[in-house]
Amino acid sequence: MTAQAESATRSDDGEAEILDLYRKHLSKGRATVADLFGGHMEIASEGSWVHTSDGERLLNCGGYGVLIMGARHPRVLREVQRQLDTHPVATRILLEPAVARAAEALLAVAPAGLDRVHFSLSGAEAVETALKLARANGRRRLVSMSQGYHGKTLGALSATAKEVYQAPFRPLLPNVSHVPFGDLEALEKELAAYPGEVCVIVEPVQGEGGVILPPTGYLPAVERLVRRYEGFLILDEIQSGLGRLGAWWGADLYGVTPHVLLTGKALGGGVVPVSAALADARTFRPFDKDPFIHTGTFSGAPLLMAGVQGAIAAIQEDGLVQRAKVLGERLLPDIERIVRENCQELVVDVRGQGLLIGMEFADAGLAGELLLELFNNGVVANHSMTGSSVVRFTPPALLGDAEVEFLLDSLDRATRDLVDRRARMPEGG
Repeated sequence: MTAQAESATRSDDGEAEILDLYRKHLSKGRATVADLFGGHMEIASEGSWVHTSDGERLLNCGGYGVLIMGARHPRVLREVQRQLDTHPVATRILLEPAVARAAEALLAVAPAGLDRVHFSLSGAEAVETALKLARANGRRRLVSMSQGYHGKTLGALSATAKEVYQAPFRPLLPNVSHVPFGDLEALEKELAAYPGEVCVIVEPVQGEGGVILPPTGYLPAVERLVRRYEGFLILDEIQSGLGRLGAWWGADLYGVTPHVLLTGKALGGGVVPVSAALADARTFRPFDKDPFIHTGTFSGAPLLMAGVQGAIAAIQEDGLVQRAKVLGERLLPDIERIVRENCQELVVDVRGQGLLIGMEFADAGLAGELLLELFNNGVVANHSMTGSSVVRFTPPALLGDAEVEFLLDSLDRATRDLVDRRARMPEGG
């Protein structure tokens, strides 16, 4: 543990006090979830590890895909600290070099043909940007995929086809429909009904849907259909991009050229919140004409743009895209083996691409139980927002051999503990 982490660990604010503040001022529901995990507080992080106030450390294979380069990567911290010491927030009137350099760096690693970028803070904001670009280009109907996840602001939520998230906030955007991921016939029906009017938003791999991989040839076929019917294609790579799939982009991996590509999560280097919508020049033309048609006070803020430059440099310098590919190819068969040996009867499927790996259980309750058992064995993982029966692993691409073995040993113990505990439960319990 570093000196900073040790110092942070010693400064215990008191779990009970913090939990009470959550209940009073933040969310009683969030406090209940924290209670399930023992009320621990995370107070420091470095690399692949999170440190708690009571001196424990946890291997972070969660974080919803943010930490491809781990926590507090030195390259990212240097860039952000330099910017913090000089000019963290801009006037938004004068030219500012950090945003220009961040755009240059991001577009240099983007799929060919994308040469414009609009920066935001959250993934949902990037989705809103893309939906507005679609409307500005005349596509006012929206088709998204069942089990897809695109955020929870009202426009993004309209595309997030999950009843529990949508129901309290209806009516949402009009003229929105959802089709099954992988069903080209259903998609063509929607496009053919309104040629020249439809925007399609799709993820290369449905992360929050439970790590759902596309059928062979599906995404190129989606693009062909969209272009045949003069539609508009948004590829949501907020979770899958920047190396998570073992390629810079799912667009590269699956051979797709969208009108707009979305990125986020890892874009801020695990230090600052940043997202972006990348587009070709023709698609971006409405924003080129009027620089005030779509703005945000902190869009392109210098401090955030320093994080972008640091993140891209870290991925390149550490070879994290290739490392994600190699690590994924190592982890997936070992996770499958552990499931086969320990809990085959509880698990429906194990699947993944790169370092986006999912274990699908027979029901959501089992997924929640495994998350707790993993936590008790020193590993943080995530559930999936729209595929709640799936436990998702999104580890950093910098895992060393010892950390890989720690993850696999912890999963082995956690799955055995899960089976043992269920065996001791009273019948019908």
